[in-house]
Amino acid sequence: MPDTTPMPRHNRPAEADGTLTEQAYRAIEEAIVTLQVPPGEEVSEAQLAARVGFGRTPVREALQRLARERLVRILPRRGIIVAAVDVEEQLRLLEVRREIERLSARAAARQADAAQRAAFRAIAGAMEQAAAAEDETGFLRLDRQLNLLVLAAARNEFATAAMALLHGLSRRFWFLHWRRSAGLEGSARVHAALARAIAEGDADAAGAASDALIDFIEAFTRRVRACGA
Repeated sequence: MPDTTPMPRHNRPAEADGTLTEQAYRAIEEAIVTLQVPPGEEVSEAQLAARVGFGRTPVREALQRLARERLVRILPRRGIIVAAVDVEEQLRLLEVRREIERLSARAAARQADAAQRAAFRAIAGAMEQAAAAEDETGFLRLDRQLNLLVLAAARNEFATAAMALLHGLSRRFWFLHWRRSAGLEGSARVHAALARAIAEGDADAAGAASDALIDFIEAFTRRVRACGA
């Protein structure tokens, strides 16, 4: 039976100032991405509502969003199934991420304001610290913050909408496999390089750093596939 222990409010994602639906989405998304609710698990709205401490309506709306992001499947009269992790899907996803993230990184480098540039520098340092401490959950939260900050600074609503469908799947794949096929330090290095290039306002360097990040993730994914995952 799925674990329905409520998630303490202080352990919920840091961005807890949105609507109830947004807060429920963040809590459930993190539980799925960090495998607290594992792939293939069958759960109900009631179980998830009890787990994250929100009402049925925001949980239902959050699940509809997660279904669009392919993290869950909603089956009438049966419940909710957490989607399987698929290495071939991840490789196809990275083809799309490469193009959108390069565009977004270059735009962010050109258009970020002073506060955003300071935030990029802070995230770069925090990711390196999380890697040194082997804090995978903290690192994953920082990765999400970096993704959102790049998109906010890029100011392209179409890129934002497209990336919303991709990042959760990528972060879950990484969380599942990183211990045997990658290390936090290498991942922190390529993420921090991207963040600092954007902070410096160097669009060419940001685009190259974005490609280097996707190269790193693709190589990691291919190692996972070679291991038979």
